[in-house]
Amino acid sequence: MVRCFLIHTVCPISALSAGECRVLYSRVFGPDEAVLSEELQELNPEERRLLQKEKVAVVARQVHSAVTLSREASGRQLVEMVPGEEVLALQDANSGVVRLRAGDPFNEEMSVLWLGVHSLGFAMVCEPHENLLLAEGTLRNLSRHCLEHLHMLGPGSEVLLKSSRIDVLLSRLLPHGQLLFLNHRFAQSLEKEVAAYMAK
Repeated sequence: MVRCFLIHTVCPISALSAGECRVLYSRVFGPDEAVLSEELQELNPEERRLLQKEKVAVVARQVHSAVTLSREASGRQLVEMVPGEEVLALQDANSGVVRLRAGDPFNEEMSVLWLGVHSLGFAMVCEPHENLLLAEGTLRNLSRHCLEHLHMLGPGSEVLLKSSRIDVLLSRLLPHGQLLFLNHRFAQSLEKEVAAYMAK
């Protein structure tokens, strides 16, 4: 099962210092760990929300570090993106996997698949037994739809204002955090359904 999907910044923004990143969108699936953990059960809902928000921020910082290291190692420089070149940006994206130890920040060990597309990072936190190849395909598919239909790389793009559309994408491509094995026909019907919704 996928525990979390998030979109965050991986390049410096004028309002942030060089090492910081900002979580633009996050969606957590599955049971709240604070409800299951005995020592965290006495937390009120606001404290639980803040704890969950901090866990997502920890994942975003880990992915930010991994993307930065990957880009420095490859030696490629980021070039300014022109709207309409989302597919090219996705092809040039850095990608990888980060393993999170138990307790850092989740109670269990987790795998984080990430994709660094220009100034954005897309990440998916998966349970350790999850099929990582299927998860990578799903992450790339979600990223492609976000970039193509929501034009997230364009100037003035406000990811925060497009959260309802991202929610719809997740409900179709990652229902309740479950990875889907898609045959060709089902994938095509999903593509048409998503394209029709995004055209609205």
